[in-house]
Amino acid sequence: MDERSSAVTIGGIEYEMLLTTRATKEIAKRYGGLENLGEKLMKSENFEMALGEIVWLITLLCNQSIMIENLKNKDRQRELLTEEAVELLTVPAELAQYKNAIMQAMQKGTKRNIESEPERKNAQVG
Repeated sequence: MDERSSAVTIGGIEYEMLLTTRATKEIAKRYGGLENLGEKLMKSENFEMALGEIVWLITLLCNQSIMIENLKNKDRQRELLTEEAVELLTVPAELAQYKNAIMQAMQKGTKRNIESEPERKNAQVG
């Protein structure tokens, strides 16, 4: 598994959720940006809408790793997940687990590695 991803099992098959630049663009198109995603999910008008948004996100993030694999292996194409398949192969009780995996994938995808330069506090000048 990629260190940038998180894993979920859907229908007995493990999928990697990955936040790519492409997925970020899709999320921005739908929600106006990553920062609006959490707010939108928490303030969904009804349960059905909230479920629909979570299913959409699961499908989007899982399909990123499949598309990367397909890009690298032109002779072995895997079928993409559909929202319908995710709905049929999951139960609502699993959604809390999936939400955690979504958040983990988002955190890993937006993680910033900050390197600091050695301090020159007492360096001689001139």
